[in-house]
Amino acid sequence: MKVKTAVLRTSGAASPYAESKPIKIETLELDSPEHGEVLIQIKAASLCHSDLSVINGSRPRPLPMALGHEASGVVVEVGEGVTDLESGDHIVCVFVPSCGHCVPCKEGRPALCEPGAESNTAGTLINGGIRLHDDEENVNHHVGVSAFSEYAVVSRNSLVKVEKDIPFEKLALFGCAVITGVGAVVNTANIKLGSTVAIVGLGGIGLSALLGADSAGASRVVAVDINEAKLKQAKELGATDTFNSKDPDVIKLIREATVGGVDYAFETAGVVPAMEVAYGITKRGGTTVTTGLPHPEHHFSFPYVSLTAEEKSIKGSYVGSCVPDRDIPNYINLFKQGRLPVDKLMTDFISIDEINEGFDKLAKGDSSRVIVRM
Repeated sequence: MKVKTAVLRTSGAASPYAESKPIKIETLELDSPEHGEVLIQIKAASLCHSDLSVINGSRPRPLPMALGHEASGVVVEVGEGVTDLESGDHIVCVFVPSCGHCVPCKEGRPALCEPGAESNTAGTLINGGIRLHDDEENVNHHVGVSAFSEYAVVSRNSLVKVEKDIPFEKLALFGCAVITGVGAVVNTANIKLGSTVAIVGLGGIGLSALLGADSAGASRVVAVDINEAKLKQAKELGATDTFNSKDPDVIKLIREATVGGVDYAFETAGVVPAMEVAYGITKRGGTTVTTGLPHPEHHFSFPYVSLTAEEKSIKGSYVGSCVPDRDIPNYINLFKQGRLPVDKLMTDFISIDEINEGFDKLAKGDSSRVIVRM
């Protein structure tokens, strides 16, 4: 079938993207789903910094590539071997397909699925297939989803079935921002009731982490960013303190305000200066958690002795250390109860034809989550 799809053919284009237009809206051929695959109609997809990192070249991927990964939609057709989904089911896409058989999957850590990581890096579905192409070549899949499209063929392992009582625009957020941000707090860090928490970087993931910390019973939530509008939004979402990290004394100020630092500091911006702030404001015996995905050549350094002398810990959190089939329904239930108001992260709604302009908003920090209505 023919589908309208957002395709990136070269990375590293100059901004503003509204002028350079790195993403082209093209009509591609989408093959039918094969064994273990599902054809879905994309209803809503969010713009995320993981997409932006492919556009600007900080996270190299094979090109051309059909972008997009944070999405929701409806099942249209199932391939052979798919018995637990049917046409009309509502789904949320997950950007790490899990095989269920590798060592991490068997250990209950599907976010670290080894075949899933390999296929995402290669630009294929988890079985190695590519279902998008034009007249001349294949077009690679972005982390097994390629959601900026009218329709997509994805692995069954990239989908979570959800109830039909929530609008698709809100559902889309649960596929990346929510499971990554909230998951970092409750899965990776497993914060304790009454803990003090700091969030460094207030994009969609950072604000989700803030909501997660508040819902999990943090006694104090410190929000840190360079954007005053984001700090204001964080305050409205429950932050008890806000600090602008442009201040050269921000680490000192936060440590003084929190009497030696916080129990848990979450770095969600994916840049070295943010990680330096997060580690610097982590108290003795505390934990620094990062969800950031910086350029592979970027390095973070810290006083080696502090790990021992201060018993600090540094942890990485990928996809919020989540188990998607368990966590996404749980987080949706919390949202329905009013305890996880992630819909407040939505700031803009655009069509697929406005996608370059949407990424300008995201890159400037003007928006938390830009939603493409398909």
